Amino acid sequence: MAIHGVALLALSCLGGFVLGDWLGALLGVKANVGGVGFAMLILLYLTGRFERADRFSPPSAAGLVFWSNMYLPVVVAMAAQQNVLGAIRGGPLAFLAGTTGVVACFALVPVIARLGRPPAAGTAGPEGGAGGA
Repeated sequence: MAIHGVALLALSCLGGFVLGDWLGALLGVKANVGGVGFAMLILLYLTGRFERADRFSPPSAAGLVFWSNMYLPVVVAMAAQQNVLGAIRGGPLAFLAGTTGVVACFALVPVIARLGRPPAAGTAGPEGGAGGA
C-alpha cells in the first residue's frame, strides 16, 4: 500500500479544515465554510513548492498522486451529505450564490487556460507590429 505523501495530504486537510472553521466563525455560520477547497489549494501549493525545490522522491510523488486520486471520491461523498434541498428551500440567496459561483468558474476556465500558454508565433508584440521596422 502506498503511504508516501500521506503526511502532506493530512497537513493540507488539517490546515484547510482549520481555515474553513475560522471562516465559518468569521461569517457567523456554525459550519466549516470552504475547508475542503482550502485543503486542495494548500495541497497544490505545497506540492508545487516541493517539486520546485526538488524535495520529492519518486515514491513520494507517486504516493501523493495515489492519495490525491482517493481524495476526490471523499470530497464527493462529503458534498453528498450537504442538504441541497434545504438550502434551496431556505431562500433564493443560497441558490443564487451557488449558481453565480458555478457560472463564474465556467467563465474563468478559458482565461486561466490562456495564462500558462506561450504566445503564438507571428502575433503582435508589445510594439504593436508583427515584424521589425
